[in-house]
Formats: sequence, C-alpha cells, structure tokens
Amino acid sequence: MPSAVQLIRAPGLSDAVDYAYAATAPPEARLVFLAGACPLDTEGGTLAVEDYAGQAAACIATLTGALEAAGAGLHDVISTRVLVASARRADLVAAWEVIRGAFGEHDVPSTLLGVTVLGHEDQLVEIEAVAAVID
Repeated sequence: MPSAVQLIRAPGLSDAVDYAYAATAPPEARLVFLAGACPLDTEGGTLAVEDYAGQAAACIATLTGALEAAGAGLHDVISTRVLVASARRADLVAAWEVIRGAFGEHDVPSTLLGVTVLGHEDQLVEIEAVAAVID
C-alpha cells in the first residue's frame, strides 16, 4: 500500500542533507504517535551495550514492531527525532547511518541530537517517531 506521507524538498536549501526538510499527510490520515523506541530485549534489558550502531539497529527493530502493531511501517513515518547519549559527533553519525539506512529511499525529516543521558541503564540511542496512515 502506498504511503500517505508526502516528503517535501525545499528549493533554495542545502541538498547536502540526507533527509527531506518537511513532510505532510492528507487530512484523512490517521496519525500514529510512537513512544521513544529503545534498544531493549523482551525482559527490559539493554541490548548492544557500549555499541551505538548496535543500539540504533535494536531501536529500529523496536520501532518497526511498534509500527506494525499500529498497522504501519517505516514508509509511513512522517518525522523522527534521534537521541544519542554522547557529545561526540562520531557516535551520533554511527547511530544515524544505521537509522538512515533502515529507512532507505524514505528519507523522512529527522533531527539528530546529542544528549547527556537516556532513561535506561546503558542506553545510548532512542528514536522518537510520528507516522501517518490511511486505513
């Protein structure tokens, strides 16, 4: 099924970024607000301790599972915010490359932030997202 999300390119803004600058969904779309996807196993333990890319992959798996439960997929995501517990740009990039790769051609508008700490023990990465679907 095609996505309700329309990605918007912004003429006059840099094309060096690997995401759309904006996105819209039609009025009949159902919005899905997702809790921050964390790198947790089914018992609540943190996966891929000390591994930014590994935690990013685990977050994508969590996000995908939550989207599926809501009747959506990654192609329905309209925006993301990626939180990385680090002050090092290389750590942010390591997480971003995994997350951006998971979205493929659906280069959803995103914000990448370095933060001091996240909620779970040993957690380094979290993904917040909103999706839009037409039932």
